[in-house]
Amino acid sequence: MSRPDAITIGDHRVGAGERPFVIAEVSGNHNGSLERALEIIDAIAESGAQAVKFQTYTADTLTIDAKGPRFQIRAGHELWGGRTLYDLYQEAHTPWEWHEPMFARARERGLTPFSSPFDPTAVELLESLDTPAYKIASAEVVDLPLIRLVASTGKPMIISSGMATLGEIDAALNAARDGGCRDMVLLACTASYPAAPEDARLLSIPTLEQAFGIPIGLSDHTKGIGVSVAAVALGAVALEKHVTLAREDGGVDSDFSLEPAELTALVAETDAARKAVQPPRFGPTESEKDTLALRRSLYVVADVKAGEPVTRENIRSIRPAGGLPTDEIEKVLGRSFATDVERGTPLTWDLI
Repeated sequence: MSRPDAITIGDHRVGAGERPFVIAEVSGNHNGSLERALEIIDAIAESGAQAVKFQTYTADTLTIDAKGPRFQIRAGHELWGGRTLYDLYQEAHTPWEWHEPMFARARERGLTPFSSPFDPTAVELLESLDTPAYKIASAEVVDLPLIRLVASTGKPMIISSGMATLGEIDAALNAARDGGCRDMVLLACTASYPAAPEDARLLSIPTLEQAFGIPIGLSDHTKGIGVSVAAVALGAVALEKHVTLAREDGGVDSDFSLEPAELTALVAETDAARKAVQPPRFGPTESEKDTLALRRSLYVVADVKAGEPVTRENIRSIRPAGGLPTDEIEKVLGRSFATDVERGTPLTWDLI
């Protein structure tokens, strides 16, 4: 069955047969420092990832400063328990004035920068920076007016589907098309932080591709790189992972973020997974020819004279190939050698 057509984001093709499009998410890992944000961008550039992503919001564009139960994260949450939404977003947000130097640094380092907008003012800012694409976060997949506004820019859109039903995903994609977007990537996602591997449900990747006919990726909030590698084997063409300089530095997202060396490994191992997924084929490949010559076969293992009997002492199944198949041993035992044979000669029918 044919795969969906690839799309172009920046200078990169994103789709089946292409190197996985690795999106490194800075998010709140800047820890309130523009200098640190720029250092993270530099580390991402060194990893081989193609893109860096930011989040464009303020606490006031996402929520209001309120302390009621609906505005607080449940007390038992592993990372943010008991905090108000406003307090969390105030700490994690990326100031408007940082965006220009961050986009500039990313471009200087050969990365494709883009961001997730959360309201019309964010779209306006990102358009002023000529962002090449947009990301819609999982919680915003039901904000159809925002999706239509982003789509009206004509830029490619990457849409996360965490928590969404198939009906909600369909509505979001239709809203994007209605708004004018023609190039989309849909990300499978588990919107929990951190996410457990068993909640990743990676078999949704081929299902989503079949259902919607567009390239599918993974927004991965699990720890490590194993789930992302598996996702590529199942057809994911884009991967989003949070990145920090060092988890021990702390920060709102540090617990489930990759460090630079891990991001480098992610880039390499997901590309290896992509290359490894090939149609089934049996029998030796071109690369196996050297090893094929090492298969066991029957060899003369002692100098023998013509007329001597063939015994287990003068023939054996050994490496390399070249002699009779090993299963012929019972047929040749007890026969006589037709000629003198040197030790190390492959046994062939003409010798007996």
